[in-house]
Amino acid sequence: MNAVVAAVLIMLVLSLCRIHVVVALIIGAISGGLIAGMSLDATIDAFNNGLGGGATVALSYATLGAFAVAIGKSGLAHALADRALAMVGRQDDGGAAKGIRFMIIGLLVAIAMSSQNILPIHIAFIPLVVPPLLYVMAKLRMDRRLVACVLTFGLITPYMFLPVGFGGIYLNEILLANVADNGVDASELNVMSAMALPALGMLLGVLVAVFFSYRGNRDYNLEAIAKTERTDIQYNPKTLFMALVAIVVAFVVQLWLGSMILGALAGFVLFNVSGVVKWKEADDLFTEGMKMLAMIGFIMITANGFAEVMRETGDIASLVEGSVGVIGDNKPLAALLMLVVGLLITMGIGSSFSTIPIIAALYVPLALQMGFSPLAIVALVGTAGALGDAGSPASDSTLGPTAGLNVDGQHNHIWDTVVPTFLHYNLPLLGFGWLAAMVL
Repeated sequence: MNAVVAAVLIMLVLSLCRIHVVVALIIGAISGGLIAGMSLDATIDAFNNGLGGGATVALSYATLGAFAVAIGKSGLAHALADRALAMVGRQDDGGAAKGIRFMIIGLLVAIAMSSQNILPIHIAFIPLVVPPLLYVMAKLRMDRRLVACVLTFGLITPYMFLPVGFGGIYLNEILLANVADNGVDASELNVMSAMALPALGMLLGVLVAVFFSYRGNRDYNLEAIAKTERTDIQYNPKTLFMALVAIVVAFVVQLWLGSMILGALAGFVLFNVSGVVKWKEADDLFTEGMKMLAMIGFIMITANGFAEVMRETGDIASLVEGSVGVIGDNKPLAALLMLVVGLLITMGIGSSFSTIPIIAALYVPLALQMGFSPLAIVALVGTAGALGDAGSPASDSTLGPTAGLNVDGQHNHIWDTVVPTFLHYNLPLLGFGWLAAMVL
């Protein structure tokens, strides 16, 4: 059995059985290395060598966690909650509650999409924006699985369709560049036309989540949220103003220096200087915030070790070549298998941006040989890369939403983020990506 397929399946099965994702990734990585014929020492060395790749993102999340706790100390969370609940009025007013639900959904979609194309801060906004809304969402009995789907839609769809910000990197610098390097003249291609149908599949997925799958109510423990958000804190115009200024400063520093770590630290220091966070409390608050998002950081570090072992096995290329061997002249089957292989690779590696260079070298010549048009090839490779970003336990498109939704321990990463996003996005992407390859 192909080592990459085996490792990914082992990791996914263990995760679904509620084995911690870090443990599942380690066991999957070691199993994959041994199945590929690597020695235990070589497998461990490869795993250790890959760990450093996730350290920067993990530290970024730790500092963002500290910044998020400082924002909670300012009272901004409760000011937002009070304002939203005042808009709802009586808690039994179903129409008003539904309107606030859609307002929150619209706000999160807008911010998430902006984080990819307009203000390219990626997932940095989630620990700052989502935790303050948890109390409101719980009062409205909103299902957090819906919020996870909404956030993931906003994190993925813009970069796979709009060639601006991170979309410019994915579509122009990675997708079109790799397609061109492997024999397709991409100079006159409209990448948005190629990715329109796959993006439509993502849109269908989020509409199903919003209006069908998770439209009902779900109850959460308000006391657990209250403990997280420190209800004993009294806010005033000064603390709220400083919270907003600190958020702006954090984002500006991040964009200016290209570092989430320094951006979060700048915001935290501003809270200290302004007196919102007292100097004698700063150390405890910073430690509390780091603990809050420590799990996400460890998953990201471990995922990089897993990905490095998968690369070292050499079975990623074998997986692609093996799929080529069973295709024959069957064009529809070729498109389907390319997409499925892309799904497996991305779910294991956790990054669509890293998947494109791996699959393009073999997919593009094969697609040319089978008569796919240049536009269809771009759609095929672009969709194969994006598949698995939603639904991967190791992807920042799922880890990010979990980081914001699980600060009170009431949102399971696998069953409340990974499984819902897999079902609502990977399945439509498979169908609409295949359709794009057939009709373009």
